Amino acid sequence: MTSITRNLPPFVRELGVSIVGEKCYVSLVENLAFGDTECLKTALSKGMGWGIVIGSGVMKLPQLYIIYKRKSARGISTSGSAFETLAYAVNLTYAYRNGIPFSTYGENAFLTAQNAILMLLLIQYAPRPRALTSPTDSRTTKLLGTLLIMLVGFLLFLFVPPPILATFQALTLPISIASKVPQITENHRNKSTGNLSWFAVLLQTAGCGARIYTIYREVDDVLVALGALLAFVLNAIIGVQMWLYWGRDPIVHKVKVEDKQEPLLSRNEKAFVERTPPHSRSGTPSLPRAGTPSLSRPGTPLSASRSGRNWSRKVD
Repeated sequence: MTSITRNLPPFVRELGVSIVGEKCYVSLVENLAFGDTECLKTALSKGMGWGIVIGSGVMKLPQLYIIYKRKSARGISTSGSAFETLAYAVNLTYAYRNGIPFSTYGENAFLTAQNAILMLLLIQYAPRPRALTSPTDSRTTKLLGTLLIMLVGFLLFLFVPPPILATFQALTLPISIASKVPQITENHRNKSTGNLSWFAVLLQTAGCGARIYTIYREVDDVLVALGALLAFVLNAIIGVQMWLYWGRDPIVHKVKVEDKQEPLLSRNEKAFVERTPPHSRSGTPSLPRAGTPSLSRPGTPLSASRSGRNWSRKVD
């Protein structure tokens, strides 16, 4: 068997060496030494890392499709998505400029691009306030402005001095919190996850969990490790919310809550509503409360006693 593995085509060997290194390739592939624990851990880490990178290429596509198909961004936090895009861009430029292996950060490249498209869709399909009617408030202007800001910001990250970039990387910890807390809060308030894609949330949570292991094995950077750990915790919270609020619609839930809060009418108020013609009903505030003396006299029609104008004419 080793006679075959030691004579594989050159491009296969080059690919294997680029992934696990010369030493582990010879040990695991050419010599089939599966008892080499250290190389097995390295191969597992590299395999998980490249799996995350490949999976990130389609991670946000279901979310983008749902928003585009339904023409609605209901239940998705725009501010949270903006902070998330910023965090991905900072992680990408920091890792690239510090020579960190691509298998440990490559997903940030795909997620930055997909989040940029997500931001444009959120602006396009977000509810439009009626007060914004001037041409300067058009969605086209907002779309172009957002795209320009993202492009300029990314170029700045590529050329800022390393100490400033390291500061931005440290700030990704609060940025990560700011990117997920608005979404977590909105889910809790609506008791629904709206148009969030369960596939994207599940894949993102699993990817962050696997990324913690790959960073531990391959990257000696505390900032990167803390960022991955925090991202896993926040995504896990959203995953739990997806499970708790599965199948709930925020609009239906809101209507049910309002129905439960509708004040109950007393027996006298129900009698008044039933006996009074629709055109003479004055609303709930004017209904007689329990224990309140009625303004009507014996023999006076109830509808007449409820109208101040008719009652005053009778006194005159």
